[in-house]
Amino acid sequence: MHEAGAAQAIVGILTAEAEARGATRVSCVRVVAGEAGAYMEESLAFYLGFFAKGGPVEGARLELRLVKPRMRCRACGQEFERVHFSFACPGCGGEAEVADLGQEFYIESADFEGVEAPCAEAGNRACV
Repeated sequence: MHEAGAAQAIVGILTAEAEARGATRVSCVRVVAGEAGAYMEESLAFYLGFFAKGGPVEGARLELRLVKPRMRCRACGQEFERVHFSFACPGCGGEAEVADLGQEFYIESADFEGVEAPCAEAGNRACV
């Protein structure tokens, strides 16, 4: 249920940003999550809706982009996607360790409505 804490943090960040921009509503939030974090989109969307009730984030659409985890060979430095149940490098056969990619979690962007100065490419909404 780590999605609950993540969703609560997302709502807090977006609510503060909406207030700072003078936005009336957040219509969409794009989140990037590494598959290693095991975030479930349905659960994250549920908690996002729960924590957003009554605020500017209520009703915001969630777009989740999952990033596959990567491994890095300790011997040759090659990065590759892990084959299940194996830490062997496909290049040299050496033992690999988990690389940073695939463990991240962050808000990539969000669409804000009712802002006086929207970004040029977004039409009548502002984005980050």
